[in-house]
Amino acid sequence: MTEPLTQSPAQPATDPEAPAPAPAPAPAPARRERARTALRRVPGRLRSLPPWSALAAGVLTGGLLGAGYGLAATPQYTATSYVVAVPSDQSDPASALGFAQAYGRVATQLAVLGDAQMWAHVPVATLERSVRTATSPDAPMVSVTATSADPEEAADMANAVARALTKHADAAADDTHVELRQFARATEPAESSSPSAAVTGLVGASAGGLLGGLALLVRPRRSGREPGRAPAAVPGPAPAADGCGQL
Repeated sequence: MTEPLTQSPAQPATDPEAPAPAPAPAPAPARRERARTALRRVPGRLRSLPPWSALAAGVLTGGLLGAGYGLAATPQYTATSYVVAVPSDQSDPASALGFAQAYGRVATQLAVLGDAQMWAHVPVATLERSVRTATSPDAPMVSVTATSADPEEAADMANAVARALTKHADAAADDTHVELRQFARATEPAESSSPSAAVTGLVGASAGGLLGGLALLVRPRRSGREPGRAPAAVPGPAPAADGCGQL
């Protein structure tokens, strides 16, 4: 009686062109240790840079940030209207100059801006934020300047505030003996008043250079002695020969 032969299962043939198994990922503690080692080497690498590197990095970074701000910022337009104070027969030019200074201060008050919003078609808050006035110490004139992202809106706001100011001055002309008249209307500006990207880039580069120079001043100085090397021995002075014994 013959026993059945037992055969071992065939081993799978290894393909020489099969890709090698991916290595097992490094354990988390080893990765953290490598990260700490790299961070500890950063100060040494920074100290090994040339002294002017902080200044160059500041100028480059500031110039790029300034130019980017100039390109991304919305252009602003400025329009200016002028009114002049004219004295009546019962007043003198000195009084007109004084009232012009007074009207320049009240032009941005709520009483004037509340009337101006009807002609400017913008809220009072927009007028308060966008309109500025200026007066001259030598001439009885008030300038009303408005700034907006829309050039037409800037001109409308300046003219509206100037018109409302003249209306308030006319209402008190019997008491002040001074009236305001339109001297020059604001026109729609053709060019923006905001700085260009080149100007903001130069400003940013200047600020970055200043910060880089300050960083260069507070930068720790490089030690002249290299680590691991003993200082060189300086020979001491040789003892003077005894001249008496040689005579």
